[in-house]
Amino acid sequence: MSRRSGRAGSRGRSGHVVDGLRLGFGTLTVLQVPAPRSVDRDAAAVAMVTAVLPGAVVGLGVAATATLLVLLGVPAAPAGVAGVGAGVLLTRFLHVDGLADTADGLVAGRTAERALEVMRRGDVGPAGATVLVLVLGGQVLGVGAVVAGVASGAAPWWSGAQLVLAWAASRAVLALLCVRGLRPARSGGLGAAVVGSVPVALAPVPLLLCGAVGAVAGLGPAPAVLVPVAAAAAAGAVAWHGTRRLGGLTGDVLGAGVEVALLAAILVLAAT
Repeated sequence: MSRRSGRAGSRGRSGHVVDGLRLGFGTLTVLQVPAPRSVDRDAAAVAMVTAVLPGAVVGLGVAATATLLVLLGVPAAPAGVAGVGAGVLLTRFLHVDGLADTADGLVAGRTAERALEVMRRGDVGPAGATVLVLVLGGQVLGVGAVVAGVASGAAPWWSGAQLVLAWAASRAVLALLCVRGLRPARSGGLGAAVVGSVPVALAPVPLLLCGAVGAVAGLGPAPAVLVPVAAAAAAGAVAWHGTRRLGGLTGDVLGAGVEVALLAAILVLAAT
């Protein structure tokens, strides 16, 4: 390879990284970032592998909101409501919308075509509403349980770090859900752009990173190990059922996997 072609290849790789980060932060958060110059499979893979970073940013917002309210004397339960609400706002309702649409689609009719049609409509039916209440309610209770220790004198950073870990791990599962070998359920939409884009060797890296950071931060072996495992198992169950029912994955199913993974992660923290 010539020196010129080597420099061109380097610029190409760095361009994919920049475009992937822009795609990830621009899609997964409310942050205003420049639009990616192009969205190809390499940029999509970068976005999914680095989705743990937007997840950590959202987790910081959640942790700051819930912890500050408890420090101001607000009971843990309302602080949990505010924290989860902040997380939803910081993601433009993206994942909860996917959760509701997925729930409605998976209970609608017997064919994949019928389920995908219901998911495309965007309105929320009884199944979607019920699942939203249960999943968000569980997240609220879990966040409240995590920050309740602050009112008892625990270090605020401890509870905050646990919440950041939970939110980061719930986005880290996107690399697993978009690993090569999985296929999109339809040709258009976010799912078609990202599903199947992540190399197998990179898919577990974000979750392993979450565990390593949790251990280094002193959160203890249980959160550092069990949170990534629980998040992966929960998201994997959603992806398995979605693939079996729809013939592949959609952006809505990815969002549902994120929210269920988050619930599993928070409940592990609340229990440990």
